[in-house]
Amino acid sequence: MKTAKTISSQLLALLLLVASPAAQAQAPALPPAGNPVIKDKYTADPAALVHNGTVYLYAGHDEAPAPEQRYVMHEWLCYSSTDMVTWKEHPSPLNVKAFAWAKDDAWASQVVERGGKFYWYAAVEHGSVPGKAIGVAVSDSPTGPFKDARGSALVLNSQTESKIFWDDIDPTVFIDKKSGQAYLYWGNSHCYWAKLKPNMTEFDGEIHQVTNLPSYTEAPWVHEHNGWYYLSYACQFPEKLAYAMSRSIEGPWVFKGLLNEVAGNSNTNHQAIIEFKGKSYFVYHNGSIPTDGGSFRRSVCIDYLYYNPDGTMKRVVMTTEGVRAAK
Repeated sequence: MKTAKTISSQLLALLLLVASPAAQAQAPALPPAGNPVIKDKYTADPAALVHNGTVYLYAGHDEAPAPEQRYVMHEWLCYSSTDMVTWKEHPSPLNVKAFAWAKDDAWASQVVERGGKFYWYAAVEHGSVPGKAIGVAVSDSPTGPFKDARGSALVLNSQTESKIFWDDIDPTVFIDKKSGQAYLYWGNSHCYWAKLKPNMTEFDGEIHQVTNLPSYTEAPWVHEHNGWYYLSYACQFPEKLAYAMSRSIEGPWVFKGLLNEVAGNSNTNHQAIIEFKGKSYFVYHNGSIPTDGGSFRRSVCIDYLYYNPDGTMKRVVMTTEGVRAAK
């Protein structure tokens, strides 16, 4: 029988062996950190567009200096990649100043292509009408520059029913392949949607609401996969992401559950979901860049998204490694 003294001696020897330089040299290294994908700037509220074999990543720019605890956002950023790993930065294609009627706050946005033109839907603070508003910018290139397509806001706070001033934010645009009809979804505390005219700068009919999304907060994103439509959104606070499914882009939507948990060191959560080169990707932000990251200095990350045989989505696993180069 081994004595306590013998066991202690063996344990000490094992600890010394593990701590030795030779043992450390033989230990496998941690995999490279692919997330966040942009490390030299703070990027938030990602949207992604696949066009002609390239992914374009659009993000807000968190500019608040540490340790300030507030959102400072004046411009949007644009990056492109052909493999989801190596990202090329382009000059900022859009600034709040492009909307002469807007005051500030380059909040969440999304870009879509139609008829050879690229339309950018962006949430800003209106200059003369109290509250947030949604503008539309247009360009002949996915990398811009973009200019105001209307000269006025597409959505004003006075057009919707909420009594808060920040309900008209987080626009997501979707063009239904079946009908060719374009839709805009948006909203904080209420989820709104409306059809867009073919010119992509005007509503075609009235504004509707989706009223059966449990704990809906903000950040709607609409996508389609194998005949199912998906409406994902941020819920509660700090925000998780949940989703609903439908056989029609206009609903009715059936709630399916959580899609991911609170993103580390960030109270907000904002997603984009795309398919590229045969794989599905989940694009989001967290506050993981040390030491100044956090809810007001966020960073875009990318992980894989998987579907179950019945069409439901599997819970996203957020990783440090990120994704591998797409081929």
